[in-house]
Amino acid sequence: PSILNVSRKCIASGEEDVAILAFEIFDELIESPAPLLGDSVKSIVEFSLEVSCNQTLESSTRHQAIQIVSWLAKYKYNSLKKHQLVVPILKVMCALLAESSDQEDDDDLAPDRAAAEVIDTLAMTIPKHVFNPVSEFASVHSQSPNPKYREAAVTALGVISEGCFDIMKDKLDPVLNIVLGALRDPEQMVRGAASFALGQFAEHLQPEILTHYQSVLPCVLNAIEDTSEEVKEKSYYALASFCENMGEEIVVYLDPLMRQLMAALGNSPRNLQETCMSAIGSVAAAAEQAFNPYAERVLESMKFFMVLTNDEDLRARARSTELVGIVAMSVGRKGMEAILPPFIDAAISGFGLEFSELREYTHGFFSNIAEILDDSFAQYLPRVMPLVFASCNLDDGSAVNIDESDDENVNDFGGVSSDDEAHDEPRIRNISVRTGVLDEKAAATQALGLFALHTKSSFAPYLEESLKIMDKHSGYFHEDVRLQAITGLKHILAAAHAIFQNHNDGTGKANEILDTVMNTYIKTMAEDDDKEVVAQACMSIADIMKDYGYVAIQNYLSPLVDATLLLLTEKAACQQLEDESDDDDDGGHDEVLMDAVSDLLPAFAKCMGSHFEPVFAKFFEPLMKFAKASRPPQDRTMVVASLAEVAQDMGAPISAYVDRLMPLVLKELGSPVATNRRNAAFCAGELCKNGGEAALKYFGDVLRGIYPLFGDSEPDLAVRDNAAGATARMIVVHPQLVPLNQVLPVLLRGLPLKEDQEESMAVYTCIYSLVLASNPEILSHVPDLVKIFGQVLESPVEKVEVKAIVGRTFSHLISVYGNQLEPFISVLPPSQANLLAAYASAS
Repeated sequence: PSILNVSRKCIASGEEDVAILAFEIFDELIESPAPLLGDSVKSIVEFSLEVSCNQTLESSTRHQAIQIVSWLAKYKYNSLKKHQLVVPILKVMCALLAESSDQEDDDDLAPDRAAAEVIDTLAMTIPKHVFNPVSEFASVHSQSPNPKYREAAVTALGVISEGCFDIMKDKLDPVLNIVLGALRDPEQMVRGAASFALGQFAEHLQPEILTHYQSVLPCVLNAIEDTSEEVKEKSYYALASFCENMGEEIVVYLDPLMRQLMAALGNSPRNLQETCMSAIGSVAAAAEQAFNPYAERVLESMKFFMVLTNDEDLRARARSTELVGIVAMSVGRKGMEAILPPFIDAAISGFGLEFSELREYTHGFFSNIAEILDDSFAQYLPRVMPLVFASCNLDDGSAVNIDESDDENVNDFGGVSSDDEAHDEPRIRNISVRTGVLDEKAAATQALGLFALHTKSSFAPYLEESLKIMDKHSGYFHEDVRLQAITGLKHILAAAHAIFQNHNDGTGKANEILDTVMNTYIKTMAEDDDKEVVAQACMSIADIMKDYGYVAIQNYLSPLVDATLLLLTEKAACQQLEDESDDDDDGGHDEVLMDAVSDLLPAFAKCMGSHFEPVFAKFFEPLMKFAKASRPPQDRTMVVASLAEVAQDMGAPISAYVDRLMPLVLKELGSPVATNRRNAAFCAGELCKNGGEAALKYFGDVLRGIYPLFGDSEPDLAVRDNAAGATARMIVVHPQLVPLNQVLPVLLRGLPLKEDQEESMAVYTCIYSLVLASNPEILSHVPDLVKIFGQVLESPVEKVEVKAIVGRTFSHLISVYGNQLEPFISVLPPSQANLLAAYASAS
């Protein structure tokens, strides 16, 4: 309090440097792990907000004040909730978004930017307390006569979209109305902010935002024709973010999109050409094969950009290199392999230009080329591996120096460089900064892993050095590089298996690499402080268990179980960043992390079978904590999905847990969230199938619970498919407990499966067993069965083994009924009738 009193007096008398000292003291206190602030938090926030709002003070003083609020939002957010400070903070910060930055000021000190950072941090840490106040601000001020407040309204919505994604997904209509309305605002600054917000929505509100493509895409297409260059640039960003995840829905927009984008590419300034290329890349990635008609023209255009050498053109060159890689992924090996060499040469020559961003995007380009060429990429390894190693081994903050011996290859395009005379000058551009080097290292590390994965045994000369780099980078100070190293280690292991499988001492060498990989992963799980990196380590271990089985983890079982338990009990290093224990209702964990951890349990079950039970017993209670009624729906369904797969692969030992699990599963069958109903149906079926006597008393409850999932009121096709799968499993294991005369008509009405073909084998194996046993109830539905079988055999998405079991079932019906089936076959489409005939004769 005394520091605050002195600071207030000093500010009043113009001695701002004293206040800045006070803020530096508060900064130290906030960052301290010890709870030193106590109830002073309220006073510190009030003082900081006073200073933040005072436009007569220096930018640096105000920035320090806002920074204090930002640190509190990051490290002491529970204190902000406790003292009811969240709403007062948001009121001030949202208002600051409307404050114009003084062009003389350093951008980084601008109050609106600093305020946006506070709002973003609060949204990330305590989203439930942020959405309503910000939404209210946006709703009121989107109608303001002051354009700065209209701009602030849509900016605020864009800023919170990452943190508040779960809430905003369910409230997209009113939010989109505000933003799409702002895209038509007469003021350029408002339209620019709306484009930014839309790009943020497209990035963070997946997949729900895509269902609005019919209203969003025409608005964005209109915005990229805007008179303002700034609005255009932000609209390209929005377009790129939106199209990236669209998939086949984009096909109907391809012509107008590509017409506008290619026209813009031809007659825009460089910065717009860059964002335009990014948008074309997103369109190509979404359209996949449908992009083929546009690929040739795009690739031809990129030849011009890929030989530019002026400093100011190198970002465009980087984007064009990236775009060629993306187009290659859409077109595929067949369309690209023959025309690749000049692009490869141009990409390699770019390493002589001393521009970190170009090297970063070129590593991404080579990663894509490795994916489409697969083992054929081995021909390029001698040329690209030195470049990748050089980037991986960069000193932070210094640029790599590579000679320009390949420069003559640029002319394979017959293109003209943007600065022909520059060929006579030494290209020394020390413009890499540390962040650029970090991005370059991350891209190079990713490329290294993908080269190993795709070239396998041809990667042998580079294996040892690559393993050293991955091992070193797994402990790197920045999480982006660690993330790529953790992913890449798994690929190095795949290459090692291919390399050593025919060696006399191969097993020993492969095990040495496995040892490095597994020890790194287990250490990362327990000790890394980044949740995304830890999640990737968990996913990689799950993949290793699936790919190599129990033999891969048997020597590491005890520490691996300990590390998994640490994460389930939320005691790992990455879960200790918050200052106080989170309230249950705030879902104080990272969804991606816990999904990855919960996916480890089925991986254990798959490779250990019934032997997993003693380990599962340790995991059970910590896992069930996430299934409490107070937890959000995504937590509960995470648990149910994990348990379903464990039940499937652990088998009979799951019976000991049936009484604890069934009440949860039955309740989840009635969840308002489709994913929860789907996973609950799957879990119910597996518990009934493998739960033994413990499950028998629940058969009636389960049948009553899944019956509504077959009805017209169930909008989700995957839910129906899983209900069919559950029913089939129950019939197979205990047909006498299922009233087939009531259940079979309902089951057959839901066939063939529409979306979740993973359930097909269970469903059609059930029908096969009933037909083979000459069950009178199934035989009364022979006309329906013939119709269903025809559709299954014609389906492009059903697996060969599913079609085989359907074919065998139909053959058995032929052997029983012979020509009596002819009337039912004759009404089918000829293509289906022919397929049935072919399968019958083959059997």
